[in-house]
Amino acid sequence: MDKIDDLEAFLAVVEAGSLTAAARRLGRSLQAVSRSLATLEQSIGVELIRRTTRQSHPTDAGLAFHRRVKPAFDEIVGARLEAASRSAEPSGHLTIGAPVLFGPAQLVPIIARFMERHPRIEISLKLSDRFADLQDDNLDLAVRIGELPDTDLMAKRLGALRRVVFGAPSYFARQGRPDHPDALAGHCCIVRTAGADADTWPFLIDGRHRAVKVTGRFRADSTAATYQAVALGLGIGFTPLWQIRDLVDQGVVDIVLEAFEPPRAPIHVVWPASRLPLAKSRLFIDFLAAELKAERL
Repeated sequence: MDKIDDLEAFLAVVEAGSLTAAARRLGRSLQAVSRSLATLEQSIGVELIRRTTRQSHPTDAGLAFHRRVKPAFDEIVGARLEAASRSAEPSGHLTIGAPVLFGPAQLVPIIARFMERHPRIEISLKLSDRFADLQDDNLDLAVRIGELPDTDLMAKRLGALRRVVFGAPSYFARQGRPDHPDALAGHCCIVRTAGADADTWPFLIDGRHRAVKVTGRFRADSTAATYQAVALGLGIGFTPLWQIRDLVDQGVVDIVLEAFEPPRAPIHVVWPASRLPLAKSRLFIDFLAAELKAERL
């Protein structure tokens, strides 16, 4: 037996609750499992499992060791399988978290292309605008927009999102185009009331971050409603560009104040630092990074 088999025996004993159950799970003899466990404990120099007549309980050292070793063992097993069958189609299940609007509009088309390329991979998508706890929500990966808070998660930057000021040509024909963020004080601005600072828009003016207060006659708590209001010429809006890209391409709205746009909001994919991403996760991360790079965000 090699050291991997010794680790496998230890993990099975912790998870099955006894040497006998572990031997049954692994299809190995009770003596072989006991020998692997003893070999592992001898090499580490500490008792990992406290044996009784009917049950086996991990010691505190055993619990800590299991917590650190289990993710690494899963990765090793995945790497072995991948190396042993390079030509085999990757398979398995991925659970991915994403923001409520970004997920359907941007992520689902990419997931569809990924699943078409890898028909044996299954994906569950969970949508939420809060920074969900990956472990509590059983997420393998999560896509997050904005600066990441201090966290123990691993992350890969996927790109960044433009945030723009926009309006309908009919509105600009009546009211003129603002040439500076301060000029918004003389314009009707469409405010989405769901955010805490909805009536304060960020800009970069003379190299400095500045928040500009805006007002208008129409407000709504729905993103779709604010976009429709802007398209109908009720006023000027502010939003991530990807959400109105179709309206811009169709000429329904125009972008203004481009010279004063705030810094782009970063997009990351994150995963738990306690474990290396499995092969199927790495496959999706690489695919997602390549696909988003080609998008006009």
